[in-house]
Amino acid sequence: MPPFMARQTSRLVLAAAALALPAVASANPLTPAGVFQDAALPVKLIAFGLAASTLAAIVIGAMKVASGSRLAGGSAFLSGLRLGGPLAGLVGAAYGGLLMALALANAATPVPAPMLARGVAEAMMLVLFGLVSGAVAVIANWAVEARIDRAVLGA
Repeated sequence: MPPFMARQTSRLVLAAAALALPAVASANPLTPAGVFQDAALPVKLIAFGLAASTLAAIVIGAMKVASGSRLAGGSAFLSGLRLGGPLAGLVGAAYGGLLMALALANAATPVPAPMLARGVAEAMMLVLFGLVSGAVAVIANWAVEARIDRAVLGA
């Protein structure tokens, strides 16, 4: 085979491999459910707690707004979740970052980027859950405070 043909063939093989590489990389794509499934138990517990707290904030806020003139219970939970939710998410993300740093420090060979992306996605999931729980608690707390103001001030 002439040298010109050999170069063309090798270029075609390299081009085919480069085109096939994204297909191989996306054979097992990472999804939010996959991030949660692969997470460590403490991270799962924090994420589940934040999701449950968000749902509880929605239920408590709706019950308080619909309660009419009765104004008892739930406001302290909403007030606490406004600040506690984002902090819990950040603590979980810091824990995940610590585990990632320890794994990198103890790795005998360089860690591929897709492995690092899983750890970063886990940390970002916790930050997102914390921010969502805090935002829901703020909105529910505003609605409850507006309801209390209307009931107390008669406006």
